[in-house]
Amino acid sequence: MFAVLKTGGKQYKVQAGDILRIEKLAADAGETIQFDEVLMLGGDTPVVGAPLVDGAAVKAEVIDQIKGEKLIHFVKRRRKHSSKRTKGHRQKLTLAKITEILASGATKAAPKVAPKAAPAAAAGADDLTQLTGVGPAASKKLVEAGLTSFAQIAALSADDIAGIDAVKVKPEWVAQAKDLAKG
Repeated sequence: MFAVLKTGGKQYKVQAGDILRIEKLAADAGETIQFDEVLMLGGDTPVVGAPLVDGAAVKAEVIDQIKGEKLIHFVKRRRKHSSKRTKGHRQKLTLAKITEILASGATKAAPKVAPKAAPAAAAGADDLTQLTGVGPAASKKLVEAGLTSFAQIAALSADDIAGIDAVKVKPEWVAQAKDLAKG
C-alpha cells in the first residue's frame, strides 16, 4: 500500500519504511508525527481524495534534523560597470521514516506543540503589561527573572535593578509599580 501526502508545499509518494527528506518540521528526533493531508491511497483499491482522503493519515518517526546541500546563486551582469554577486544557502530539513499508513480511523492529532500557559496566569501574578513601555516580550523576560507582581518591582533598589540581566528595568516602572501595587 502507498499514499500520496502533502507537506511543505510538496507532494510525496510514500510506503511504510521509506525515509523522507522534507521541509523542517517542529519536532525532535525520536518523536512520532502524523500527516493528515493525504491526497491518495493506492493498493488493491485505490482511493483518490477530493482534495483529501477523509480519515486517512500517515504516521512517521523523526530521525534527525539536518541541513541540505549548499546551493550557490551567482549573478553577473554583462557589459561595462557591471556587478557580480554570489550568495549561498543551505535549507533546513527533517529526516522522517514512514512507520504506517492509516487508511481510515485516523484520529486527529493534537497540535504538535502544546500551548504553554501564560506566565501571568500564575497565582499571585499581576499583568505587567500595564506598566508603560512593558509589552509581551518584556513581560515574559521579567517573569523569567522572577518578577511576577507589582509589589516585587516596587521593592527593587538601584542595585537590584543593575543586577537584572534579562531585561533593562527602568526607574519609571518602579514608580508605576508602587502606584499599581497600592490598588
